[in-house]
Amino acid sequence: MTQVCLLVVAKAPVPGLAKTRLAATLGDDKAAEIAAAALLDTLDVVARTPAAARVVAMTGNLDSAACADEIRSRLDAFTVLPQRGDGFADRLANAHLDAAAATGGLPIVQIGMDTPQVDTEQLTRCADALSDHDAALGMALDGGWWVLGVRDAAQADCLRSVPMSEPDTGAVTLEALRHTHSRVALLDELADVDTIADIRGVRRACAPQSRFWHVTADVSTGED
Repeated sequence: MTQVCLLVVAKAPVPGLAKTRLAATLGDDKAAEIAAAALLDTLDVVARTPAAARVVAMTGNLDSAACADEIRSRLDAFTVLPQRGDGFADRLANAHLDAAAATGGLPIVQIGMDTPQVDTEQLTRCADALSDHDAALGMALDGGWWVLGVRDAAQADCLRSVPMSEPDTGAVTLEALRHTHSRVALLDELADVDTIADIRGVRRACAPQSRFWHVTADVSTGED
């Protein structure tokens, strides 16, 4: 496996600020609990995946977050860096640069906290792809992407020009990477959790012992 830094870009699951589209149906507290479960499951998987370093780029006030004590305890196993930048695209690009600077310039495999079903094999495949590609990208079913691997963190600078949270964010990201003459490996496509309609499919892909599986057990998606 290529020696990499596994980077999680995360937001404190604060009620009223986390998962606002879920909150519109489920309420602020439940949406924050779901976000916290997704984050904790993601951190668990990253902790189990072989890597040279593990970094979390964090934003938001953990003091006000759901499951704050458990999240703080889990973060003890990671290098935690603050996010910086005005918009999400800038914060993503800066997180890659900051993680690389903190880990001696390692290649970066970056995910968010919206795919709690991700497993160690999928993260390892992304890392391995960097042995013969400049970048690796896993598309999300909603048109975005869930994982980005770059051999050189500076490659992520192309994200600054990509409109985020749009139906074509994944396609535009791929185009931006290729515009830098990067050889890009395409990885598994996954669903992420943004709306209540996403919960059922993601929950099915999660292990029954996962936090996300348990916290969403009482959520009706209208398809049950």
